[in-house]
Amino acid sequence: MDVIVAVAATLLLTWVPALLWWWRRGRGGGDLGGPARRATFETLHTASRAAPALRAGLTEQGAQKAAPHLRALLGPAALAITDGERLLVWDGPHEHHSAAVLGHAQRTLGNGRTQVHDVGCDRLDCPIRRAVVVPLTTDDRVVGTLSVYGEEFPAGLIRAAEEVAGWMDAQLELAELDRSRTLLMEAEMRALRAQISPHFIYNSLTTIASFVRSDPEQARELLLEFADFTRYSFRRHGDFTTLAEELRSIDRYLLLQRARFGDRLRVRLRIAPEVLPVAVPFLCLQPLVENAVRHGLQDRSAPGLITIVAEDAGSDCAISVEDDGIGMDPEGVRRLLAGERSPEDGGAEPASETAAGIGLANVDARLRQVYGDEYGLAVETGPGAGTKVTLRVPKYRPGVTAS
Repeated sequence: MDVIVAVAATLLLTWVPALLWWWRRGRGGGDLGGPARRATFETLHTASRAAPALRAGLTEQGAQKAAPHLRALLGPAALAITDGERLLVWDGPHEHHSAAVLGHAQRTLGNGRTQVHDVGCDRLDCPIRRAVVVPLTTDDRVVGTLSVYGEEFPAGLIRAAEEVAGWMDAQLELAELDRSRTLLMEAEMRALRAQISPHFIYNSLTTIASFVRSDPEQARELLLEFADFTRYSFRRHGDFTTLAEELRSIDRYLLLQRARFGDRLRVRLRIAPEVLPVAVPFLCLQPLVENAVRHGLQDRSAPGLITIVAEDAGSDCAISVEDDGIGMDPEGVRRLLAGERSPEDGGAEPASETAAGIGLANVDARLRQVYGDEYGLAVETGPGAGTKVTLRVPKYRPGVTAS
């Protein structure tokens, strides 16, 4: 996260103000105000065209897409990129020199320093006589090289190659962070799936088995619902789904729970049709409903009421899951959502409350990660006062689509 902030700050504090300054100074003339200013704009534009390819990481496909733009920035006769083990791209003519690229890169890969090499060539039509090899690094590790080939390389051009390589490093760092974020979200999803209560699975199958002789048709229907529920919960694709799909899975879950608890479990739904297509994080409601059932029926013989509401809230969709059960300790919930709970905490909460908090914390973290801190969970609870968990999701957010 610090790297993202640093890179974003660099862009905001250097490139963007510089571009705006040049543009404003040249606005009265109807263009960018002169050759120098136009060159500045073209440089930024060329860099921006190379950036998306590098954001995928140091790959052969990304290097091939980025290389023409990088060569346009530096202007050498040819340019090459390696990942330390293989040549990813040679961009430019005189490809007969490409076989020597990895050899030229070896010393830079070893010591992480820029190297200048003399390149012999017997061809009279070939201008390549020297090569400058600059390291590409992420997390202080040399992961590849940028090599530029030409006839002469004065100090200014060598410095320019190092600056371009530094800019590439920033893009590769962002690619690493993107991958880390994806892996984190996948790990969180696996953890969330693992928290789908084994007791629920065991109790559901036991309930279904109890109907096999007394009501075979009911057993068949429950088994199909159980299969659909598990298929949805353990699906492998998509970080987002529609609210309609999430509610459909919850309906299957509640159907299985009602088969077990009978009249002890009551459910009230109030769903606005216009919010059903809204994209929501996958499995963002399941842990909330499971916690509501647990707390709504725990330690009581009277029926428990679960209320699920989804309604239009301007640019957002507001969703709440409420039970009238035993409630939770507000301070304990606050600590869990803030990640402050530790094994040294005195007076540990009951196991059911701990499991509830883990599920809440997982959903809260994913909402904040996707939409920002203003979209975390809001929990209203107290011992003996029931629990109401509210969340909001934007109806539309760039990059968030249901799959």
